[in-house]
Amino acid sequence: MRVLVASRNAKKLRELQRVLDRAGIAGIELVSLDDVPPYPEAPETGETFEANAAAKARDGAAATGLPCVADDSGLEVEALRGMPGVLSARWSGRHGDDEANTNLVLGQLRDVPDERRGAAFVSACALVVPSGDGEFVTTVVRGEWRGSIVREPRGENGFGYDPIFRPEGEERTSAELTPEEKDAQSHRGRALAQLVPALSALAASA
Repeated sequence: MRVLVASRNAKKLRELQRVLDRAGIAGIELVSLDDVPPYPEAPETGETFEANAAAKARDGAAATGLPCVADDSGLEVEALRGMPGVLSARWSGRHGDDEANTNLVLGQLRDVPDERRGAAFVSACALVVPSGDGEFVTTVVRGEWRGSIVREPRGENGFGYDPIFRPEGEERTSAELTPEEKDAQSHRGRALAQLVPALSALAASA
């Protein structure tokens, strides 16, 4: 069974594939937005990660007829009153500019002492499955990964704010962890793991 992952980020597909492999789920072929005909993608205007993830997954399922997984994730910084939040990807004003976004957060926290630099990565993941009668079955889950913001970027792995996020109990940043270590701890890994029962049922129904 083909399942659309509403992303062009190959790292997200590989992350979900590793979750499927660990759970022993076979019979699902993950495809990206690059593998299906283009369709209008609605802007992420939801006020929550959950709303954005569900909207992206519904758009993908409606346009392709395939079950669709989508996520919306970001960084919530306590000293910034939970921001950037759903604006994480465009915090600097340029969507997807990881370096500019990261530098802006570091600049905003320049004078904030270490004990007040708490933060959390948040991921909401949605699975939307067409039911065959024009309706959709929607599952939405949420994962959080708590830690703090370091003062300088470190590490080459990951993307987004990974180089400045140090998970609780770690001396390394998220970008210094191996993919396997990150999967076991990360916000997206925790959310995707909660989708395993629904994905397992989907594979069994094929």
